[in-house]
Amino acid sequence: MSTPTETALARRWRLEINMGTDASPNWQLCPAITEFSWTAEPNHEDDTSYDTDGWAENTKTGQAWELEVTFNRKASPDNTTYSVVHEKIRTAFFAYGDASKVPLRFFDRNGLPEAYEGKGLPNWEPQGGEATDLDQVQVTFTGTGPLTPITNPVSP
Repeated sequence: MSTPTETALARRWRLEINMGTDASPNWQLCPAITEFSWTAEPNHEDDTSYDTDGWAENTKTGQAWELEVTFNRKASPDNTTYSVVHEKIRTAFFAYGDASKVPLRFFDRNGLPEAYEGKGLPNWEPQGGEATDLDQVQVTFTGTGPLTPITNPVSP
């Protein structure tokens, strides 16, 4: 195997939303993403004792994740409907309980092994702008439950 020499591009990420159910998933592309970033911050607690000869020890006690995307709103040619995926995210923002949780997965669109799945609570933030700007929305998904590594659905 040769040593990798090419730099991965930020646009390698693909976000899909489950438009079906947990039992019968229907994964659909979240179109027109222009920015994408995610974090999964661990919670570390100091576990230092006299037995460590002055060296600090820490224990991981939890983890939280967040996904932030910005996308261009997509409408039908006659301007009567928006993307069904964008609408699922927007309506979940106004919902409570299970309806507020958006099942999502994101992965390397080129098939590299990095891929994750979880449920997130969306924060829907229209970006506004001037008359010549595109209609963009920034959405921050706050993870509720685990962000699970999965097999990349497009890996060879």
